[in-house]
Amino acid sequence: MLAAIVPAPDPSPLWWDLHARLMPDYNRRATLYWWTVVPLGAALIGWSLFSLAGASDELWLQMGLCIAMATLAGFVPVRVAGSTNSFTAGEIFIFLLLLLAGVEAATLASACEALVGSWRTSKRWTSRIASPAMAAIAMFVSGTMLQWLRGALHANHWTGDGLLPLAAIAFALTYFFINTLLVTMVPKLKRCEPLRLREMIRSFGWLGLAYTANATVATFLYLSFKQTGYATVIAAAPVIAILLTSGHYYFRRKEADEALRTSREAEVERTRQHVLALETSELRFHSAFTHASIGMALISLDGTIRQTNAALRDLLGLPEPGAGRLQFEQFVAADGSSTLAHLIAPLSNGGSNSLSAELQCLHREGSEVWVAVNASFFSEPASLEPCLILQLQDISARKRAEAELHHIAFHDGLTGLPNRHRFNEHLSNALARSSTDPSCCFGVLFLDFDRFKLINDGLGHAVGDEFLVQASRRIADSVRTGDVVARLGGDEFAILAVDRGDTAFVFTLAERLQHVLRQPFQVSGTEITTSASIGITFSSIGYAAPGEVLRDADIAMYKAKAAGKARFAVFDVGLHEKVAARLRMEGELRRALAEGSLGIHYQPMFDLRSGYLCGFEALARWTHAELGSVSPDVFIPITEESGLSIQLTDFVLRTACLQLKRWQTADSSFAGLKMHVNISGSDLATHNLVSRVALALLSARVEPGHLSIELTENILMEQLESAIGRLDDLHRLGVGLSIDDFGTGYSSLSHLSTLPLDCLKIDRSFVRNLEANSKEAAVIRAIVLLGTSLGKQVIAEGVETEAQRDELRALGCDIGQGFLLARPMPAEMIDELLASTLQTREADVFKRNRSGARRGRSAHLPATRLPACTS
Repeated sequence: MLAAIVPAPDPSPLWWDLHARLMPDYNRRATLYWWTVVPLGAALIGWSLFSLAGASDELWLQMGLCIAMATLAGFVPVRVAGSTNSFTAGEIFIFLLLLLAGVEAATLASACEALVGSWRTSKRWTSRIASPAMAAIAMFVSGTMLQWLRGALHANHWTGDGLLPLAAIAFALTYFFINTLLVTMVPKLKRCEPLRLREMIRSFGWLGLAYTANATVATFLYLSFKQTGYATVIAAAPVIAILLTSGHYYFRRKEADEALRTSREAEVERTRQHVLALETSELRFHSAFTHASIGMALISLDGTIRQTNAALRDLLGLPEPGAGRLQFEQFVAADGSSTLAHLIAPLSNGGSNSLSAELQCLHREGSEVWVAVNASFFSEPASLEPCLILQLQDISARKRAEAELHHIAFHDGLTGLPNRHRFNEHLSNALARSSTDPSCCFGVLFLDFDRFKLINDGLGHAVGDEFLVQASRRIADSVRTGDVVARLGGDEFAILAVDRGDTAFVFTLAERLQHVLRQPFQVSGTEITTSASIGITFSSIGYAAPGEVLRDADIAMYKAKAAGKARFAVFDVGLHEKVAARLRMEGELRRALAEGSLGIHYQPMFDLRSGYLCGFEALARWTHAELGSVSPDVFIPITEESGLSIQLTDFVLRTACLQLKRWQTADSSFAGLKMHVNISGSDLATHNLVSRVALALLSARVEPGHLSIELTENILMEQLESAIGRLDDLHRLGVGLSIDDFGTGYSSLSHLSTLPLDCLKIDRSFVRNLEANSKEAAVIRAIVLLGTSLGKQVIAEGVETEAQRDELRALGCDIGQGFLLARPMPAEMIDELLASTLQTREADVFKRNRSGARRGRSAHLPATRLPACTS
């Protein structure tokens, strides 16, 4: 963090990488300081060696002796008792060498002593290099100042030896200040902290005193040396060593005595604190035991109650103390005594220190109380007899809540019957039994009401819920004891019936349910009559999972609905294969829609009087990779059941509009062509139908009047109320609206007169048997009259013979489509058809122009007239 405040130097990537590896904690200032001090100290050491190169042997002997003594003293530091500081006597010989041989010799000795000290106290290479350099600088500067001071005293004829100790003390203080300043600067620069002189003196002042004492001793040794020579130095060395050793052992002994005294005092204090803690703990225990909000008891290992608190007496209705010896098992429910014995046994045998359990206890008045018990081994201080301490907390509310949650989790909230999850558990158990014992057979009935949606939508959800409650009671009353009835969701119920080898009972039960549920229900003052479809499957099929059983029973139920409802059907393997095939086809259809691989065929529509091409009806087509062409009667219902009809409609709308625009712009004579597109009931129910149609028109740039939306009569009448608004919006948009398969539904004249419809399409069933003066002719005549009177265009589907075409023309039908006129064909064939139409038109115009020219006028063939039959 500090390195970020003062960034490290980065002159080159190589330098930065080297600096990061060798000096990771040095910032810019610390690095600059280190690289200034180390070369300067090295230069002074080198200068000292150079200056002493021509010294006499005697001087080198003095230097060697003093340096050796200083170095040896550095290996034996004396640590001051009661502190982390230590000192050595090496400075005595360094200072002596300064007085004897001068600054250069003292500089070398100081560097050697600092090197020994740094190797002893630090493992960092930066410290081991910098310490000798800093010592050399400090000694050279302070020694030079001492020599200058001695020279100044000599120049003033102050040559007495009495002033030398004072000069040595001044030198020692200077040496202490410079050396300490140089060493302290490194951590201060690393941490970007200011250097405070007072703090430095407070931390290292003792070292200054040591230097002063060493300098004084060195001065007196020097003066003695001048008197007696080397004998003084040699004699002083053992004395100094003895003094240092004595000081070392004295301080060590003092530390040991102090540590022993401190240890004894700590032991006495720990004993006193332990006794006090025991007394406090005992008082606290009795206070906590007596006043605890949860029940507590001390019982013997045989279950005898020895002591209870007020909370436990209130919880279980125990008598006051002194009422006699009671056994705790008296207050445990009969089915919980074994649990209590199991709880106490491991503690009594020493197998565990504490145990927990939940017990059902009995209040003295007879009510049940659930408690959470924590038991642990306990010995009273006043007695050696062991006992157990029990803590009992009332968890009756939690137990009741858990029971309620368990019921909610596994039962239906409306009817109280088991839900799907609980039914699956029963079904899993039945499957396990039948797999081990083939005689344990079972049957499953899947029941679904046939008109429940009508009840919900017509009478409201409250009435629907009450109906389900009454129906669930009838179902539950109709089954045998041991059979499981469950509500799976909505109006779906399931029954698990154990057959005991008699599968006929399942059919009897299904018939009974049909009869019971067919009886009218009285719900909120309304009589409701309904029926149910039931699917049945048996364990003999060989199921492995509950989901498979319910799946097949559900498939059988849908088989019953498809057969006319209000009946039951039995599952067989063929049903599963059909459903699987249908699901596969649904998946492939979904993929085909997503990939845009469906196709569209267009069936031309003609004006029956003039033979003009009016437009086309877009019809979806699907060519399967393996099955080939799939009939719309097969895949259209799949899209409606699987929710793909909206996606299919959008695809047809978008593609048909784009194709229509291409044909309209191919030639001006095709500009009036129209496109008819069918929509489903799901499309009509969507709120965004109008915007979807508008988007398709806008994307293709087709005029709204050239698009007509077709929907069947039954779909329109089923969703009439919700559809009127959307039909009005489509009409205001300008899109045409047609009723497809007209005549087969149940529309009324009042609706036809008010709905914004433009066209009625006569169902092909009326055209198929059309003959002159037939019933079909009468119906078509009535539809044509109805459409004409209401201002609506009439289109006939399924025109396959010339007689049908002629009769429709005679009855006044406007437009026709069918195999006689043109089959549905892909867009490429329509292109060829329109191209041949243009060629025919040009040839007819040329002939008529030549004929007209002979008669003095011209004649033109209608632009889009086609032959009467183009199959």
